[in-house]
Amino acid sequence: MRLSRYFLPVLKENPAEAQIVSHRYMLRAGMIKQQAAGIYSWLPLGYRVLKRIEQIVHEEQVRAGHIPLLMPTLQPADLWRESGRYDDYGQEMLRIKDRHERDMLYGPTNEEMITDIFRSHVGSYKDLPMTLYHIQWKFRDEVRPRFGVMRGREFLMKDGYNFDVDRESALHAYNRHMVSYLRTYERMGLTAIPMRAASGPIGGDNTHEFLVLASTGESEVFFDDRVTSLKLGTREIDYDNWDQVAKVCEEFTTLYARTDETHDEAAFAEVPQEHRKVARGIEVGQIFYFGTKYSESMGATVVTKDGTKVPVEMGSHGIGVSRLLGAIIEASHDDKGIIWPEGVTPFHVGIVNLKQGDAEADAACEALYKSVAALGLEALYDDRDERAGGKFATMDLIGLPWRITVGPRGLKNGVVELTSRRTGESVELPPQEAIERIAGIYAGI
Repeated sequence: MRLSRYFLPVLKENPAEAQIVSHRYMLRAGMIKQQAAGIYSWLPLGYRVLKRIEQIVHEEQVRAGHIPLLMPTLQPADLWRESGRYDDYGQEMLRIKDRHERDMLYGPTNEEMITDIFRSHVGSYKDLPMTLYHIQWKFRDEVRPRFGVMRGREFLMKDGYNFDVDRESALHAYNRHMVSYLRTYERMGLTAIPMRAASGPIGGDNTHEFLVLASTGESEVFFDDRVTSLKLGTREIDYDNWDQVAKVCEEFTTLYARTDETHDEAAFAEVPQEHRKVARGIEVGQIFYFGTKYSESMGATVVTKDGTKVPVEMGSHGIGVSRLLGAIIEASHDDKGIIWPEGVTPFHVGIVNLKQGDAEADAACEALYKSVAALGLEALYDDRDERAGGKFATMDLIGLPWRITVGPRGLKNGVVELTSRRTGESVELPPQEAIERIAGIYAGI
């Protein structure tokens, strides 16, 4: 994409309404525009990152054996009356009536609707296990929306729902989701710690939240700091291998890590003092096992192998797709702007022409731009007639992880400059070697 033809409304000053780093930089980098309290338009740059995150979530869900579908944003209230949650959910639920005076709601979650879909089409243990998921916009009417996309009223969320014939199978689905989430967050450059949490209005006794450590987090968290060094890395996981999946979950949940709602001071005191940490965390996902809470009230049953009809065992699993942008920025930025991890960057590399209009510099930039595209990667080429300082400031603000700088002086020596946004280190290379370096960086991502 050529920056001269792109819509990137960057701001030089910090917006007064932005209280935290991610909100400030998303507004300044032209990623979002507020349309109402807690409701945002996603401008081109922000939308690109949102789609990158969404794609990673999709890929890891499918890798774990989960099946995508799409449910509507509006739901009939009668489904929620069946489960008993319509009156209990509170004022966060946006309740509306259609022209026929039927009660409707803008979905804050989808346990009822997915249970209705399941009971309409599945009735035998032979169809299980089954996990269905979708990525859809939700609405929760927060009493005090703030912090940009971190606590908005409208948000994009992946929510998945498992259906199993017995408790043991459902707990394997719980573990499977934990492992798939760990891999999802790692691909985004995040360390997201699974912490024992409270279930809230979803229900159930087994639940973990995934939290990213950040000073702006809304949750107080207590943990053994050795948990932050645990990584899945390149391990191959067989999601159908119950023992392997359970061992990974045990590895990531044995060390103490809890939110303030489930904190146990006595258990925390057993952690060696040098590893005992208290911090703030941003919730980016949560998994639940709630058994037959919805299947019993809504009549979602299956016939078992011995002919018995039983309510299906269920769980639900959510990732805050739009919230993740804010969490990534909170975890990865400096005083110049955002620093995107390679897995979610809106463009893989920026190309800066230091002397637009110079025939040799223009030709070199065009060649680099085409070479990047030939690799299946995307470059943002700053071809504006702008001073060099302004071009560098824009690139630093929007946070592309790599930048190639092209100028007449370097070209006389046959080199361009490749710069890492994270470290600030630069190296001079012939143009083709710079392209090869970029190709190698993204080869395994």
